[in-house]
Amino acid sequence: MEIILGLCALAVAALTLYSGFGLGTLLLPVLALFYPPHIAVAATAVVHFLNNLLKLVLMRKHVDRSVLLRFALPAIPAAFLGAWLLSTMARAAPLATYELGGKTFALSTLGLTVGLLVVLFAVLELTGAMKRVAFPPRLLPLGGALSGFFGGLSGHQGALRSVVLLKSGLSKEGYVATGTAASTLVDATRIVVYGTAWIGSWDEFAQEVSLNPLLIAVACAFVGTFLGVRLLGKMTLSGLHMLVGLLLLVAGLAIALGLSA
Repeated sequence: MEIILGLCALAVAALTLYSGFGLGTLLLPVLALFYPPHIAVAATAVVHFLNNLLKLVLMRKHVDRSVLLRFALPAIPAAFLGAWLLSTMARAAPLATYELGGKTFALSTLGLTVGLLVVLFAVLELTGAMKRVAFPPRLLPLGGALSGFFGGLSGHQGALRSVVLLKSGLSKEGYVATGTAASTLVDATRIVVYGTAWIGSWDEFAQEVSLNPLLIAVACAFVGTFLGVRLLGKMTLSGLHMLVGLLLLVAGLAIALGLSA
């Protein structure tokens, strides 16, 4: 499994450079192939957090502290709320079960929520709907709260964060660095909540996720980060963008229907 997960993580890291989708958005469905949805969300959070730390070290001098405070201060409690809601759903009983191909699958509140959010944000990205949303600078705290909430709930914070910060008058480097700093704070918040709110806390995570696959995913994400920082003017290939978006739709539906791990 380590080799397969490593190759998938490396492919995901490379795709972030040219597909227009972020690391967390692409990595979550991949990890959901190997782990239950709540474990996949938490594992993605760990990889995303460590990846962001590396990126922040490389670009820390470009962080705009004023914009970061206005965005991150409401994002942190909202991330707490979203992560708490995810943890609550992780403990809920299945809504229903069904058989397919001789196997039994379960529909859960958590799986439906995470899966449908994957679908929703894939559709928003594919249609360009988010790019048409105007978030003036005065709504920066509101944008931070929304981004933090969805970040805590499923890890989907990047799309909202990008839309909001694009209108903040930041340079290209400042936009990336400030967004990374905000994302790091949200990731740290949700990791703490995931670890303290679950039954069994991080013991469950340690039992579900062995160290080697996670380290491989982190290492591959680091490679993607180094490439991304060096190629900051990355391009989005329209055909690849469409293909990845369609694959995300399929993956989201699979998670929602309980067909993932």
